[in-house]
Amino acid sequence: MASGPEVGDDAAMKQTSFASAEYAGKKRQTRRERFLTEMNTVVPWARLEALIEPHYPKSGKVGRPPIGVPRMLRMYFLQQWYTLADEALEDALYDSQAMREFIGIDLGRESVPDATTLLKFRRLLEQHDLTSAILTEVNAHLTERGLLMRQGTVVDATIIAAPSSTKNEDGKRDPEMHQAKKGNQWHFGMKMHSGVDAESGLIHSVVCTAANEADVVHAHELLHGQESQVHGDSGYTGLEKRDEITEAQAEGRLRKDIDWRIAMKRGQLQAMPEGPAKAMNEWFERRKAQIRAIVEHPFHVIKNLFGYRKVSYRGIAKNEARAKTQAALANLYIARRRLLAQGVSASAA
Repeated sequence: MASGPEVGDDAAMKQTSFASAEYAGKKRQTRRERFLTEMNTVVPWARLEALIEPHYPKSGKVGRPPIGVPRMLRMYFLQQWYTLADEALEDALYDSQAMREFIGIDLGRESVPDATTLLKFRRLLEQHDLTSAILTEVNAHLTERGLLMRQGTVVDATIIAAPSSTKNEDGKRDPEMHQAKKGNQWHFGMKMHSGVDAESGLIHSVVCTAANEADVVHAHELLHGQESQVHGDSGYTGLEKRDEITEAQAEGRLRKDIDWRIAMKRGQLQAMPEGPAKAMNEWFERRKAQIRAIVEHPFHVIKNLFGYRKVSYRGIAKNEARAKTQAALANLYIARRRLLAQGVSASAA
């Protein structure tokens, strides 16, 4: 006769198979399921897990064993894709079979990892600057697949809003966030500066600052050193003459023959007299704008599809860590069809 624990295990297996069979028997696949299936295929899981493993706590003789890196990384990515707080993600996992299937959780045998566990994992990534490593590793993976060209860079920045209210425990706004005027509207928050590959539209560099810091001041941090062309709007006027650029060129960290394609200021163009010279400049400015437009795609993915329109934490450092993860995941999303067309099973890479 089977013992009690064995009977319980058998019952759990039956419960699991019934739930899985019902889920698998659905006639229609939801958009969430399609998205998670695609991302599960194109994310280079093995490479990213290898980055985190050396820093992840090991199981000891006393206490509950830690949840493995593969499951925690998947939870963390779900949080980024759906812009969920720690507690909200825990609730969503109980509600969504698709999310549980993505992580590999069987409620018949185990519970969902709690919000505190995810919080500790996120702090681990921030403490060891692992989100920068994730962006670097994802880009290395895409470069190996021939998807990141690195011949030209588009520099641009977008504002991520922060709460402007003082109705909080401290009675103050986040002191690291500031307001900036864009057009005729004031914005309070953080600025996400990005260097984007001019050919593929993939982000290769991210720097975050307060919203009031000028774009041109941080542009040198967005260049990887291999580009032969640099594109930017009129906010980057004079970039090629800045000390940081000339020093980097003198030290060999940047090419000296870079073609700086920075937009002419609108007032300067409008002030030109009518004639062939103005027409030629207007044509050239339209061509430059068409190339710069590629930067809007990753910003659209991050802000509209992933919902990262507002900061989640206080301080620049924590939000920069999240922004780098968002950039890495946006790159994989943008490149997913080309990766799938290559027949890439990134989980085995």
